Amino acid sequence: MAPVGAGLWRTLRAHQVYGANTDVGKTIVSTVLCNAVQRQKQRAAFLKPVSTGALDEADDRHLERYGAGALTKCLYQFDEPVSPHIAAKSKTIPRDDDLLASIHQTLSGWARSDIDFALVETAGGVHSPGPNGNSQADLYRPLRLPIVLVADSRLGGISSSISAYESLVMRGYDVQSVLLFRDDYYQNHDYLGQFFSKKSIPLVHLPAPPGKPVQMDADAQRRDEEAMHTYYRQASQESEILRLLEEMSLTNKTRIERLEEMTEKAKDLIWYPFTQHQGMQAKDITVIDSAHDDYFQTFNSGSSANPDSELRPTFDASASWWTQGLGHGNPDLSLSAAYAAGRYGHVMFAGAVHEPALSLASDLLETLDNPRFRKVFYTDNGSTGMEVAIKMGLRAACDRYGWDASQEKINILGLRGSYHGDTIGVMDCSEPSTYNKKVEWYRGRGHWFDFPLVKMVNGKWKVEVPAELKEDLGADSEFSSLGSLFDLNNRLSSETSGRYKAYIHRTIKDLVETHGMKFGALILEPVILGAGGMLFCDPLFQRCLTDVVREHPELFSPNAPAAKESPSWSGLPVIFDEVFTGLYRLGRPTSASFLGVHPDVGVNAKLLTGGLIPLCTTTASKEIFDAFSSPEKSDALLHGHSYTAHAMGCTVAVDSLKTMSKLDKDGSWDGYRADWKEVASSSTQESTPEVWSVWSNGLLQDLSSAESVESVFAIGTVLSISLRDEQGGGYTSNVAKGLQQKLAVGGDQFNVHSRVLGNILYLMSSVTSKPDSLREMERLLRSSLL
Repeated sequence: MAPVGAGLWRTLRAHQVYGANTDVGKTIVSTVLCNAVQRQKQRAAFLKPVSTGALDEADDRHLERYGAGALTKCLYQFDEPVSPHIAAKSKTIPRDDDLLASIHQTLSGWARSDIDFALVETAGGVHSPGPNGNSQADLYRPLRLPIVLVADSRLGGISSSISAYESLVMRGYDVQSVLLFRDDYYQNHDYLGQFFSKKSIPLVHLPAPPGKPVQMDADAQRRDEEAMHTYYRQASQESEILRLLEEMSLTNKTRIERLEEMTEKAKDLIWYPFTQHQGMQAKDITVIDSAHDDYFQTFNSGSSANPDSELRPTFDASASWWTQGLGHGNPDLSLSAAYAAGRYGHVMFAGAVHEPALSLASDLLETLDNPRFRKVFYTDNGSTGMEVAIKMGLRAACDRYGWDASQEKINILGLRGSYHGDTIGVMDCSEPSTYNKKVEWYRGRGHWFDFPLVKMVNGKWKVEVPAELKEDLGADSEFSSLGSLFDLNNRLSSETSGRYKAYIHRTIKDLVETHGMKFGALILEPVILGAGGMLFCDPLFQRCLTDVVREHPELFSPNAPAAKESPSWSGLPVIFDEVFTGLYRLGRPTSASFLGVHPDVGVNAKLLTGGLIPLCTTTASKEIFDAFSSPEKSDALLHGHSYTAHAMGCTVAVDSLKTMSKLDKDGSWDGYRADWKEVASSSTQESTPEVWSVWSNGLLQDLSSAESVESVFAIGTVLSISLRDEQGGGYTSNVAKGLQQKLAVGGDQFNVHSRVLGNILYLMSSVTSKPDSLREMERLLRSSLL
């Protein structure tokens, strides 16, 4: 099913009517507003998506009778006077997506006609269930229409009205007005008027409608109808109602004007990351009005794809720089953050503890399932988490080998194309590149191995060895499936493994003995090197590199006194940067599991909080921790942030880990697994490790054979497409821009926001992405490349 765009039209002022409770008068309020619009010689329309109860008492029939000529429509009518989820049990139930699409289609049709004002009225209260049992507040969220909240004037109505308001705000709705009936006894309108005035939200109180006759004979019915017509005529002419309609019109106009001017203002005021601003134009900036699930709602003024809608669904195919795991606007995570904000706000962490931080430390260690890990250190993002990891590794190595880092240069071992963040320290842990070589303090402290790459070319998985290393590492090789490539139990006994280890051993020995280099840590991004260009390293090479480092401690201090005994780590501390690849990004709790390696230090961020709040953890072994233990304060790990282990982030992370673990176990990804399992089973080795992707194997087969494509790969939620570049590719290449622009145009259902790394265009989904959306993405890719 196609995603639904949020509701915003120039020619139609559309609002959604929510009630603080059932039977608070939503339909009467809707009728008053429609009367007022009609009496101003404008056209009003009323839409009831789901109605229950007798047809002659239906809300749309009431509007038809008293709405002064307003257009009315009901999409789904159920006979029983009960909640929609109960009434729909014996009927054909519309899918939530179908219901949303029908609403959007109806409103768009009215926007193209002469309708000026429309109300979409919900059933019951804010959290009353829709036909499929989902809360209406969540069901209608993709539309994100501005809200008319009908407050409750009865006993207890103050509480229910404020609770309804807060539930809507927590989900990202804009509550633009509040209406309720005057009640001189409870006087809820006075209290709520003061409450909402502090929020700059207008509250209008209406006279209560006339009561219904006890006995409804024909004469009583006639008098009742006359009384209601009189009521609506008078109420719709009240000055506060007319003023409210003016404010609604102005708010809609102002909102669109603000969206129109945002790109020019942003160009003047904002310094964007990873952007060369020379030549940058305002039109190059994407205006995001809101986001929900996998989609941004982007401003779409003048678009020929959908000219009647100002907002368009745009698939967030960079997963908002790799952070999105559980979808934008996830109400469960929002509630978790709100709870922690209300309970704690932010509290000092040094020398203290709170339940969210303690729970997350425990849950994370269980998720990572690394017997070496004992301690969790909190920071705020991946770069600073890696700074901490480097401090840990270097201190432990210097302590082990008796080096004085103030007098000696201590280097790291890593891979070419590595990237661990933009802070000065971790920049030095990467080779010179576009990211760092013009940074004035960059020095580069290490040796970075070139390595064989995994890619699919012409429908075949292959490991491609760099030309300059073929003499040492051997020729390229092909594999029947991605699973067989990850079958390290078999590959470790191969000739290739022997070549890898011999080359790594020989290189390190030469660096230490001939060039006098000292190394304090091995730092790897397991499986995929992200910002370096989505480089898929042969997992066997990373495993062999780790094994050589750990199995040959004599390489690193051949002339030094004997190292301290009984280490849990050997050779060098092994640090895994899983900021990008960890926590189910590649389909598993850890990317380290693909290598069969337990690092001594690990760093996780991005998906840690499901994409909602910045937070990072650096986990370490007890022996790494002990390297900082001393009577001297100066020997401690003197690193911290004002918002260390902030309660909101920790609370959200606990819930995020639980949700992703549940998805891993409850069959949510079985369809993707089956697609890739069939491929693995057709190979000669049926017992290969389970490796799968949300992107279909058929897509990879097709794209890898396209003339413009050099290679592709996919694993977990990640898809990478390397385009042919006669100039050699790399980060400064522009060949992927064309594909990026085609996806930005998109198709009938949505367009795509994506990022490029030189000649590489990568796409990424959430772990909750819907198969229909992913298949439509694949259709767009095929039409753009084949």
